Amino acid sequence: MTPRFAQDASELPTHGFGWRSLTWWGVIGFMVIEGAGFAMALASYLFLMSHQQSWPPDPVLAPTPWWGTAFTLLMLVSELPNSWLKKRAQACHIEGVQAGLLIISAIGLVLLVIRAFEFGSLNVHWTANAYGSIVWALLLLHTTHILTDWIDTLVLTALMFTRHGPTGRRFVDVSENALYWRFVWLAWLPIYLLLYWVPRWA
Repeated sequence: MTPRFAQDASELPTHGFGWRSLTWWGVIGFMVIEGAGFAMALASYLFLMSHQQSWPPDPVLAPTPWWGTAFTLLMLVSELPNSWLKKRAQACHIEGVQAGLLIISAIGLVLLVIRAFEFGSLNVHWTANAYGSIVWALLLLHTTHILTDWIDTLVLTALMFTRHGPTGRRFVDVSENALYWRFVWLAWLPIYLLLYWVPRWA
């Protein structure tokens, strides 16, 4: 039996942004799964804290907040070029996307350098006690997300400077990478409060 085509689909768009993109659904799925992981880690922190008379336990000092605060401020500032990059990607503006990716890549590198100093400001080793273990685990968990997104951004940056870059599919990838970056910095805010300020308020 000869197949019959009821409609010509050749004029349909080859890509879509937001919920019309499979990439968007994939990113949302990652955010749900990884958000649950962050939630369990934060719950573990609170559980351990509830079973200690002092937090951090004596004679450990609370983490020095300077590097963590610098990291947090830069992450918040990074949303400005990140939002601009997302808009440029949705407008399929290749020059803007290239510039935005270079800026975000540079910010990611600076964040990773600050994070290295941040580990040194925790005032406890991960093997010292349960407090040290959960503090290091939270920081390491978030660092893996920073590093993963930074590598993804570097790959997209290199790609967008080739002839394969200015295509609908690649612009969608850039847009959804910007969405994931928002998740990364939003997930950091409760961790920052628990690590640096809850011990001083408790």
